[in-house]
Amino acid sequence: MRRTLLFLFMTILSVATYAQSISGTVIDAETGDELIGASVVIVGKTMGTITGTSGNFEIGNATTPCTIEVSYVGYKTITMDIKSGLSNIGTISLNPSSMGLQEVVVTGTMDIVRDRRTPVAVSTIGLAEIQAAGGNVEFPELMKNTPSIYVAGQAGGFGDSEVFTRGFDQTNTAFLLNGQPINGMEDGKMYWSNWSGMSDVATAIQVQRGLGSSKLAISSVGGTTNIIMKPTSQKKGGSVAYTLGNNAYHKVTASYNTGMINDKFGVSVLLTHWQGDGWAEGTKGQGQNYFVSAGYKLNENNTFNFILTGAPQWHDQNFNSRITDHYEADGSFNIKQNGNWGTLNGEQMTSRRNYYHKPVANLNWEHTINDKSSFSTVLYGSWGRGGGTGGIGSSSNRKFTADGQWDFDAIVAANKASAAPGGDGKEYVLRGSVNNHSWYGAVGTYENQISENVSFSLGADVRSYRGAHFREIIDLLGASAYSQRGTARFPDGREITKTFEADPWSAISNYAALENRVDYSNDETINYGGVFGQVEYANDAISAFVQGALSSQSHVRFELQNELEANEKSEKVVNPGYNVKAGASYALNSNNSVYVNTGYYSRQPFHDNIYLNFSNTVNPVTENENIFGLEAGYKFESNNAVLNINAYRTAWNNRTTTSTINEGDTIQGVAFPNGGFINLSDVNQLHQGIELDARVKINNMFTIKGFGSVGDWKFNGDAVSDTYDDERNLVSSVPSLSIDGINVGGAAQTTAGLGIIIKAAKGLKFDVSANHYSRLYSNIGYSENELELPAYNLVDLGATYSYSMNNGQILRLRANIFNVLGEEYISRATSSEAASTTDADNWNGVNKRNFVTFGTTRTWNVTLKYSF
Repeated sequence: MRRTLLFLFMTILSVATYAQSISGTVIDAETGDELIGASVVIVGKTMGTITGTSGNFEIGNATTPCTIEVSYVGYKTITMDIKSGLSNIGTISLNPSSMGLQEVVVTGTMDIVRDRRTPVAVSTIGLAEIQAAGGNVEFPELMKNTPSIYVAGQAGGFGDSEVFTRGFDQTNTAFLLNGQPINGMEDGKMYWSNWSGMSDVATAIQVQRGLGSSKLAISSVGGTTNIIMKPTSQKKGGSVAYTLGNNAYHKVTASYNTGMINDKFGVSVLLTHWQGDGWAEGTKGQGQNYFVSAGYKLNENNTFNFILTGAPQWHDQNFNSRITDHYEADGSFNIKQNGNWGTLNGEQMTSRRNYYHKPVANLNWEHTINDKSSFSTVLYGSWGRGGGTGGIGSSSNRKFTADGQWDFDAIVAANKASAAPGGDGKEYVLRGSVNNHSWYGAVGTYENQISENVSFSLGADVRSYRGAHFREIIDLLGASAYSQRGTARFPDGREITKTFEADPWSAISNYAALENRVDYSNDETINYGGVFGQVEYANDAISAFVQGALSSQSHVRFELQNELEANEKSEKVVNPGYNVKAGASYALNSNNSVYVNTGYYSRQPFHDNIYLNFSNTVNPVTENENIFGLEAGYKFESNNAVLNINAYRTAWNNRTTTSTINEGDTIQGVAFPNGGFINLSDVNQLHQGIELDARVKINNMFTIKGFGSVGDWKFNGDAVSDTYDDERNLVSSVPSLSIDGINVGGAAQTTAGLGIIIKAAKGLKFDVSANHYSRLYSNIGYSENELELPAYNLVDLGATYSYSMNNGQILRLRANIFNVLGEEYISRATSSEAASTTDADNWNGVNKRNFVTFGTTRTWNVTLKYSF
């Protein structure tokens, strides 16, 4: 009897369930780095958590046995069976799948590609890579090791980089922040200086090339870049970090997480301060970054997350200049030359400073309706304040030293003489060109799993934007006032004495009222509304989808200087738009799959192309742009290797563009001594090419990755050309300008990269990458003199050492050297002067009269981070 009872007791124990906590650590299988923000959930339950700063997680009051699912953006999702009574499951290794062709899963309002099939060409940059390449490297540089991505212009100053995707500039690549569109609504531009803190607060960056997976009717001609910010941490802890870099760069970062209090509420906070002298001469910069994320779990079906972030900054700028300007009086070549700065009373001063502060707030709500349907939404707002400085006034009082630098002391003396009795009453001062805006929007998505294989989603996207553009006086430079000429609103002119600071913090509230504005002042309102939907079918072998979106965009312009108040409001322009996308993938077997997708866009023109010559006059030739894309690809994936091949063809027709004419250029036989701009309409482009990327894990020590892309990007047919001088007067009009066959410039059409990651010992790894760029053309579309720039190669080195302490704290040291060989190269050009027959007049085969931006030579940074 006693043996029988003992047997029954042991049997009951063997099948019993246990309520306990489940803990462990999630790491990158290749690098050994802890993955912060990985999702760990119990399958079939609502219980789950996110890994903290050390990759650790803990799910309290869990019932075992159970099955957990571990996932992270850019990595293969895995499931694990947890036995009864097991509490600490140790280390869980996730393998990267960032180069895969994967299916789209909507996480909230974010169209994120994860570990399922979908017909999209995608690359995901994970947290470990973001942290490794951060520091004094600009955010766009994190994307350079992906096919068909080209980054130019970092030498212009902190935050002045530009990203090209498949040859399309960033006005035609959609950038999303947690599902929120962040391209400028007026012109589609991206100013990375406004987002200088993204490398600190991003948990992943996903680059979707081509028409992409986003359901929104956005400017994704070249692709869509989704920046995913850190969620509210589930675990209590924090970190402090210090970065030292070239040219006196310093950065201090501190963060703290409360963890989830009573499993209901938590807050994560991050603060950063940085400053440096910049790579080029006279490109100092300074800024801060703040990030606050607060999460609240109302119940099992409703969660909220609020984020507030901003990156106030100022940086002195280095613009395109002629190559001849980079030669000193003694004939020596100075690649870091910058003609925008000088001294005043012995202190460094610049004529060109960018200053901006753009707080961004968004509120995400995730609502689970039942086991088959859900609703998610994001409400967002941003409030941009700031601008850029430059000179204005009488050019006779603009003075330079013998070596070409600004002589601010001489300018002050000339201004004082002009203001003195008997003076000419002319002055030259510094102005600020202000671009303020207030932007509000909402995106909501409803999803429903109709059956095991079929799902659909519906949503809406609404935005309202108000922008203000004007100039104000920053520094009178010794003058008693600035004499503003008469305008329609102020016919008698004005004497402006009030000045404002070129400072991102004061610019939030302290800027010129209408009566203190100079040169120009105009506002606009842009309202946008759209609906979108998707139907998706998936089984074990086939995945297919159809997407569609309809939108309407309205524009009103307000001219506050050159029109009387009664006539300040322009005609309202309303443009409808739409897009349709479809695609399918087929799994040939467990290792091989193929896909195809296609899409058509009818995209509304940007606001700046709707109104002629910076006036309220509507441009009669501006119409919707038409984009047709076709893409196909192949994927091989095994446990140790991933290979992708993509082919694409994108036709972009009926464009309207505006380009700058450099001082001294001759366009269509007309000289522009002070520069100007050119409007092209009815522009057609064709972009096609092939991309390859691969990753191979040789063993636990070595991983090799590489990519290559070959593009063929050209203009087609003729265009209508209108040129204007620097005073915005029409100079010439050509109804049929031949641009057929001219290569699209700005980005290298051939790129390749090879990298190796070496895990030398526990906690120690090295990485090296070598990139090649060629077939790079000057970024113009109005000249028959096509200019191809010299090819170049860059080599980067990095090393990371992580030391884990017994109490879960981590000390990490990271060092980077970029362009270790110090190669000198041109990263972009904005003119096309043919090479001279005299070698002395050329630089590496490029005529020295061309306007160019050189790339940065050798730079470096070292970061020490302590996580607790």
